[in-house]
Amino acid sequence: MQLQQKITPFFTYPDCAQQAAEFYVSVLPDSAIVRTVRNPANDAILTVEFELCGMKFVALNAGQDWKFTEAFSLSVACDDQQELDDLWEKLQADGGSELACGWLKDRFGMCWQIVPAQLSRWLDSGKPENIQRMFESVWSMKKLDIATLQAAFDGT
Repeated sequence: MQLQQKITPFFTYPDCAQQAAEFYVSVLPDSAIVRTVRNPANDAILTVEFELCGMKFVALNAGQDWKFTEAFSLSVACDDQQELDDLWEKLQADGGSELACGWLKDRFGMCWQIVPAQLSRWLDSGKPENIQRMFESVWSMKKLDIATLQAAFDGT
């Protein structure tokens, strides 16, 4: 039995909700456009409901030029360096930009954290010195390198 998601993030765009949703579902696996709702007054796209890796989102054409900021980001846990590299390249393509510490901003202005899946395991290790070394390594990077982070965590 699948539980219904109680909270659905809305991403608000001036007029490119469909393009953003299509971009995101093309980049992340197990993703799809679920439904498009049109404004009955003018038939323009109002919302695009979509799923990214099984999580529901809505892109809204609000006509307002509100901006995304680093105060909100989406974090994606990657199983290996190839997945991390591929996702990093796709999300920052065509006008996106690298930030720092595994963060980037896509061409629509959304901030993403592209991180190793083992980050959670490192943080749960109960080894503060190892965690500190790993974070010091993170702070020196833009795109994260899993082998370098593992070596920093291990102290090698």
